[in-house]
Amino acid sequence: MKIGELAAATDTPVETIRYYEKQGLLAEPARSEGNYRVYGSAQVERLRFIRHCRSLDMSLDEVRLLLRYKDSPGRDCGDVNALLDEHIGHVSQRIRELKRLEKQLRELRAQCASRSDTAHCGILGEITQASRARRKAAPAQPARHLGPVHGPR
Repeated sequence: MKIGELAAATDTPVETIRYYEKQGLLAEPARSEGNYRVYGSAQVERLRFIRHCRSLDMSLDEVRLLLRYKDSPGRDCGDVNALLDEHIGHVSQRIRELKRLEKQLRELRAQCASRSDTAHCGILGEITQASRARRKAAPAQPARHLGPVHGPR
């Protein structure tokens, strides 16, 4: 099958498939006489495995390690267990961070109990005051929305 068919079969954008190839998660496919990438059922299975790992919020490095273990079926799976235990720790940390964020947002929301003009909005006032205090307390750092557990994907 061609890359578009692989994309459709796995619900994966073509750009993502190419990215996974560049990252070494998918082997470079064979090419047809017309220089099209040609994929088979093994690539479909591998890509589905990768996609499922990603849906579990695993980093590319974690996926890469799991693929190495999957490609060596005779190895002991103790390292796989350790990898998953570590990932569970990352997820637990992320949950704690999200709970702190939720608490902050609820406290912020409580600053504006009734509707008024934006000049008197408790939420906007609180954000403004907190941003001024933060600027004085610490050097400017880019704002970071809580993203994936392991940084950029």
